[in-house]
Amino acid sequence: MSTETQDGDDLEERVANFLRRNFPQIQMHGGSAAVQNIDRESGEVSIALGGACSGCGISPMTIQAIKSRMVKEIPEITQVNASTGMDDGDGMGGGGMSPSFPGETVDEGEEDDEGPQAPF
Repeated sequence: MSTETQDGDDLEERVANFLRRNFPQIQMHGGSAAVQNIDRESGEVSIALGGACSGCGISPMTIQAIKSRMVKEIPEITQVNASTGMDDGDGMGGGGMSPSFPGETVDEGEEDDEGPQAPF
């Protein structure tokens, strides 16, 4: 039905407007929030936070606020999934990088590099 398409477009617009209106700090701090997917049948929406939100320590609180407020303000939405793209799908926030430490060699071909010695 064409009415469904119009309603669906309206729902996506209302979700985007909700984000702009309720979370202006995302853009003010160099971040972005984009609607990735809306499942109109289940009422589930997926949102991706990007830009400065990726790796920001406050992102988990922002995501929680979006989740709790959106389902209250937009009745068609029953569940919100939001991500900063830093969790690699496991929810642990890995970001694909592992820590490196002084003296740790990265290349297999290098000789033993003990790095700087502690002064004690």
